[in-house]
Amino acid sequence: MLRIFFAVLTGLFGAALLHLVIILSLPHFTGRDAATRVEAEGDLNNFYLLGDQYDEAGLANGDPFLRTAVCSFDVEDAPVHFTAKGNVPFWSIAIYDSASNEVFSMNDRTSVGGALDVLAGSPIQLTDLRKNLPQELQQAILVEMARPDGYAVLRTLAPQASFDEAARNFLTEAGCEQFAARLG
Repeated sequence: MLRIFFAVLTGLFGAALLHLVIILSLPHFTGRDAATRVEAEGDLNNFYLLGDQYDEAGLANGDPFLRTAVCSFDVEDAPVHFTAKGNVPFWSIAIYDSASNEVFSMNDRTSVGGALDVLAGSPIQLTDLRKNLPQELQQAILVEMARPDGYAVLRTLAPQASFDEAARNFLTEAGCEQFAARLG
């Protein structure tokens, strides 16, 4: 009787574990994970403002007091420079790799002068840049990406309707550009 009990218990535990693994890996196999959805928004290195309703990529801004923009990028050829400034009460950025692992995050309270100035690149690219750091990157935060592709989520607070225009301008004017392309 004890053997049957342990066999049933082991079977139930194994089934629960298998279901958990399947459920957690499902977004990866269906192509509907966050990285794939952000890529579907449009071209690389461009912030896309999310609306209140789900778009074709399956993304939406779910919080009525936040405005959100997303940018898909690839640092294989050159680092990507994230920039934004404006008069908004709060902003935050989170940078993820293609496996949706958070690589870096910050907000206006931890930035220099309230402006977003972050450069994401491969370890080799950033090592080369640090040897002779350009003047425009003196205040920038350098973020190493273990994987070449990823995405960024930029959010700003719009607690009242009067903040909405400033929040939308902040996000639409934000930069997510390859750094090397801006040198020449």
